[in-house]
Amino acid sequence: MRLHFLDCFWTLSKHLFDFTWIPAFMTFKAFHDMTDADYAAIGFKCGLEIHQQLLTSKKLFCRCPAGRYSAEYNAEILRHMRPTLSELGEYDGTALMEFKTKKEIIYLIHRDTVCTYEMDDTPPFELNTDALDIALEVGLLYGCTMVDEIHIARKQYLDGSIPTGFQRTTIVGVSGSVPFRDRMVGIVQLGLEEDACREVSDVGHRRTYLTDRLGMPLIETVTAPDMRTPFEAADVAQLLRRLVRSTGKVRTGPGAARQDVNVSVTGGTRIEIKGVPRIPDIPLLTYHEAMRQVQLLRLRDALHARGITAETFRAKTDDVTKLLRRTRYQPIRDAIAGGMLVYGTALFGFRDLLRWPTQTDTYFSREISDRVRVVACLTTLPNIIHSDSPSETLSSSEWQGLRRSLNAGEDDTVVLVWGARQDVTTGAAEIAIRAREATLGIPSETRQALPDGTNGFERILPGPDRMYPDTDLPPLRIGADRLNRIRTHVPEPVWERDRWYQSLHIPQDCIEPLSISPFAPLFSEAVKVWGLRPTAVAVILIQLPKRVARTLRRPLSFTLGQMREILFALKEGKLAMEGVYPALRDIAEGRKFSGDDLPPRCSDAEVDALIATWRNRPEAEPVRTPAHTATVLMGRVMDTVRGRIEGKRVAARISQFLGEIRS
Repeated sequence: MRLHFLDCFWTLSKHLFDFTWIPAFMTFKAFHDMTDADYAAIGFKCGLEIHQQLLTSKKLFCRCPAGRYSAEYNAEILRHMRPTLSELGEYDGTALMEFKTKKEIIYLIHRDTVCTYEMDDTPPFELNTDALDIALEVGLLYGCTMVDEIHIARKQYLDGSIPTGFQRTTIVGVSGSVPFRDRMVGIVQLGLEEDACREVSDVGHRRTYLTDRLGMPLIETVTAPDMRTPFEAADVAQLLRRLVRSTGKVRTGPGAARQDVNVSVTGGTRIEIKGVPRIPDIPLLTYHEAMRQVQLLRLRDALHARGITAETFRAKTDDVTKLLRRTRYQPIRDAIAGGMLVYGTALFGFRDLLRWPTQTDTYFSREISDRVRVVACLTTLPNIIHSDSPSETLSSSEWQGLRRSLNAGEDDTVVLVWGARQDVTTGAAEIAIRAREATLGIPSETRQALPDGTNGFERILPGPDRMYPDTDLPPLRIGADRLNRIRTHVPEPVWERDRWYQSLHIPQDCIEPLSISPFAPLFSEAVKVWGLRPTAVAVILIQLPKRVARTLRRPLSFTLGQMREILFALKEGKLAMEGVYPALRDIAEGRKFSGDDLPPRCSDAEVDALIATWRNRPEAEPVRTPAHTATVLMGRVMDTVRGRIEGKRVAARISQFLGEIRS
């Protein structure tokens, strides 16, 4: 990597130069230029927390229906979150941060999907046993050590996404592993928990949630930080996705699975990127977080080289509204005209450092802007400007006047924030807090994934005390009989299925979809027991349903019973391979399929008669090109007998017929 020269430069410069400014040329390799060796050099480590909804009819701790999504609602509930002391007499840092935001939390409620349990007005029902069985099955699939007793805990959720302020959760298995390339990736634990609300909007001091998915059962898979590159993280996520989908008992589609990605580098800290919706987004997101941590560590060293530490850090904040009443900078001019205030914060010794690169086309100033946006709820951008900015904001005379007012010199940076009094004072305080944190390195945060592959501040990372026992539900014993019963339904791992399918030489594009398909056991039965050709069965189960969906231009879902009926008719000789597609199309269009109702199979004699009839038709319908006679006859005959006889048998009869004519 391009670390070595720069690191040596900083070490030497600390002794030779007075750092009144830092050149903004700190570079980090581009995404596509990074190698495995580069990631090893910075000590890249990554782990996953994958949340996967389970395919149950009811929610986890009540009997409301699961899986019903709707933007319609019948009522609204308004709540505010406030911090309370723990049993140890301490406040959680995340709770304090959320309290600063002074948010109003609005819950949009539909009477068909929410009951008084979700609103924390009645105690929970007993744990959904169907969801527990699915979680235990996944735990066995991971090779976890299964717990012998389920204990429900409460995990604090302080952003308002759960009305109770906590999520009920439990651990069902620990210390599992899955094979990945030349090693094993550890599964730290598998949890079973209830899902949170869907966020509708978060603007200013109001955050709005839909409650339709609230309380739905989901499993949380927590891996060890065993992934060494961003692409390994995505590959392991895909492996785990395929593994749980192979059970046929998890939900699919948008929002059914979400990944939290934990990233750290040497000298850094664990940063959690929340709610990554798509696995292909993981490489770029984790690359940018690695870049961000390396650059923030370099920024810390640059500050120390200037003599700025957490102990020596200095900042000054003051109301500077009067100084800017005649400014031409439109955002501030409009704010003052609307009765808002402007606060300035001088960061002493920070000249040029707000332009320090952190992510691609992203600078340290956005770290500050994000904190102001989230904590002070100043969501209209830009929400800050600073004296190091190369863009045209204030005039030079205005900046000079601000420097004099804040006792700032040429080596200092002035940052402005504007808004209502309560928000602007909170925002100015956050500017100083985040600048001081830069002297320490990397603050512990959860961050949100952004569409361009970068990430932004979401909230302070919760502490280890966010989990505590739930007193509403008793422990639940997991007996050996229950585990043994579930073990009989655990599918073979997808990597074993992949190897078997490859040995059977089925089409390559069928291997991965079939390995996670609910039809995989049917494929095994059709091939091993019924003796059907593997390629034909794979095409029927995977390719032909997609072809029917494309033809009809709508998503389709065939049941296990329907596919079994078709394969059994094929096995009994009642249906030819050429008849499978028309049969699937009939099913998709609402017509019932039964092997017993199929017309009788076509005999060789019937085919010969059809060939002779078409060959001897009147001269009005000749085969114009003699070389194409076999092709034309094949099409004409198959139009009549399709589905009642294999095409290769018809081709053989045509070939024999034409050979006899020529002889």
